[in-house]
Amino acid sequence: MLDTLIAHPALLPSGAFLLGLLIGSFLNVVILRLPVMMERDYKRECYRYFDIPLNTAEQKTLATPFNLMRPHSRCPHCRATIKPWQNIPVISYLFLRGRCGACGAAIAGRYPLVELITGVLTAVVVWQLGFTWQALAGCGLTWALVALTGIDFDKQLLPDSITLPLLWAGLLVNLQGLFVPLEDAVIGAAAGYGSLWLVFHGFKLATGKEGMGAGDFKILAAIGAWFGWQMLPMVILLSAAVGAVAGITWSLVAGRDRSLPIAFGPYLAGAGWIAMLWGDQILRWYLNFAGLGR
Repeated sequence: MLDTLIAHPALLPSGAFLLGLLIGSFLNVVILRLPVMMERDYKRECYRYFDIPLNTAEQKTLATPFNLMRPHSRCPHCRATIKPWQNIPVISYLFLRGRCGACGAAIAGRYPLVELITGVLTAVVVWQLGFTWQALAGCGLTWALVALTGIDFDKQLLPDSITLPLLWAGLLVNLQGLFVPLEDAVIGAAAGYGSLWLVFHGFKLATGKEGMGAGDFKILAAIGAWFGWQMLPMVILLSAAVGAVAGITWSLVAGRDRSLPIAFGPYLAGAGWIAMLWGDQILRWYLNFAGLGR
């Protein structure tokens, strides 16, 4: 198998794309269910802590198993269980023409989109990093960032159950300097969290409003843990620029209320992913352009 991959290097990103499609199908479940699971856990804790009696409907809802595996995927319209052949990434959506096989209701295009994006990003990671431990770790990071992006777009939430393991994973993969020396990773984690923490409190003192959530601190800390403190300025600038352009465009095109908050996590995630693959080249280009690389 290894000899085949070495002899035919194009097979590796192709296989990574197919794997990414499968992972993307699972990430759709994570994006939709994890916030609901968190809400149910929060309610259980509140009811238990404050000793609030549950009515029959609440008891039934909170007692029903609900996690990433159960219940089986269902149509949101008719609640029919989705058959295995109806759950093949992208292909099933095209075969069913974007409609439920039981009731014919339209299926949101976001599902195949997440699958395709995950497949393409996974293939790009493997294409850029090759058959290496860096590629394996990079794929895991990519999948976590896709899940965080989807959840933040939906709920403006970056769950600790993803961001914190991602931070620790960044430190662990750099124990032997997989991406950067461990010292740079530790400083990157602290600087990533601390920089946005300072921005958050400075903005709050100046305006009396909260400009971002704590999840943004944690995702930037995770990026710093993976790729070192040197990448943080580029990640912040890139994410801020793209976020500003996207926010203004959204307001002008879609007529979105400018006072409504905008999820910043997806732009941090995208900038962190770019830093993984092309961060060194971008920094070298900038330093040469500024005349500092000589």
